[in-house]
Amino acid sequence: MQTFFSLQALADPEMAETEKILRACVHCGFCSATCPTYLLTGDELDGPRGRIYLIKEMFEKERPADARTALHIDRCLSCLSCMTTCPSGVHFMHLVDHARAHIEKTYARPVRERAMRAALAFILPRPSLARPLFHVAAAIRPLARWLPRRVAAALALAPPRLPPVSSVDTPQVFAAQGARKMRVALLNGCVQTVVDASINEATIRLLTRHGVEVVVAKGAGCCGALPHHLGKVDESLRYARANIDAWTREIDSGGLDHIVVNASGCGTSVKDYGHMFRNDPALADKAARISAMTKDVTELMTEIGFAPSGDAPKLRVAYHSACSLQHGQKISQEPVALLTAAGFDVVPVPEGHICCGSAGTYNVLQPKLAGELRSRKVANIESVAPDIVAAGNIGCIVQIRSGTPVPVVHTVELLDWASGGPKPGALARGEIGSADRVESRSGVL
Repeated sequence: MQTFFSLQALADPEMAETEKILRACVHCGFCSATCPTYLLTGDELDGPRGRIYLIKEMFEKERPADARTALHIDRCLSCLSCMTTCPSGVHFMHLVDHARAHIEKTYARPVRERAMRAALAFILPRPSLARPLFHVAAAIRPLARWLPRRVAAALALAPPRLPPVSSVDTPQVFAAQGARKMRVALLNGCVQTVVDASINEATIRLLTRHGVEVVVAKGAGCCGALPHHLGKVDESLRYARANIDAWTREIDSGGLDHIVVNASGCGTSVKDYGHMFRNDPALADKAARISAMTKDVTELMTEIGFAPSGDAPKLRVAYHSACSLQHGQKISQEPVALLTAAGFDVVPVPEGHICCGSAGTYNVLQPKLAGELRSRKVANIESVAPDIVAAGNIGCIVQIRSGTPVPVVHTVELLDWASGGPKPGALARGEIGSADRVESRSGVL
């Protein structure tokens, strides 16, 4: 793509990077075929190519963002399916991140919208604030039909009951069982610790059972992705710096082999820390080291070798490949191979490359499009008649759970169960997966 940026604009490293990304685009339009929002609306501006034109025009003219540009950039899920499809290697993630930051700084949103975005960015990364918010949401869910659409959408996603605060989500060290193979830091995250504490618990059991010492580092918390995707870059960098500092202290004191992340959206963000701080002399090297050390939990389990106990029943599992895992981190086969090795009958979900509509806060801020994508995803999942749905991202789990009676669990919960851990909570209520003979949709197991 031909660009016309001024020399003054290109003196800014962020703008120079954006111009380089834009020039890589050859207008082929292959990305449109896999873009979820383009599939729903048919509007060129709701596809990657159209958004690229809007971003190019905005930055070339060095002007503030306008309502049209904000609308179509806001509708982007950052699912990154376009990056998987693109034959030219256009790094759309960094491009749209820069556009969002510019929109946040230069576009005057309506007051109500501005307030909601600020509240989401401030509250959700802080579990001490998010927990009471979710309690309130659960209490007023019956009133959802009389509330504004975005508020109603947020209420629909809140779990009816919150788990108690988990003891694993405070700074501590969990010793490896048997000979220690490695020492890792686990990112326990923010929203995940509030809505589904069992994921971190299962992760720690799974890793320690396989000879991994697990550290929950003091000072680590939100990865920064939630405010980052809202264009609030300064806030996201504060969270990222805190994590880099916390893990660097652990590296310097007890040593770490890896940073392990069990929420794929967070993993994509942490793996991008090196890029985020590339122009920061004080943090560039540390951030790059942290990114290089980061692995999704399924990557790590593939590396160390999964040892099933053979106790879990053979159930039909529909594996939902989170966008941030398959498109953002290019991890698609490892979770399927691990679940298969665990003894589950893993079935692919039709249109598995299309987003479920969660995308961080997207299902709150864009409820209509998110709802259509959820319905499409649930229909595809239910078409394969699974006993369970497995996914590697808390946002996807919450989104899909809100649309189907089929139990939805994290991949690590199934791996933990299959290697000697407890039955996942979503299954422990007696629906399926009892220790005795199990009747399922797919027949007698």
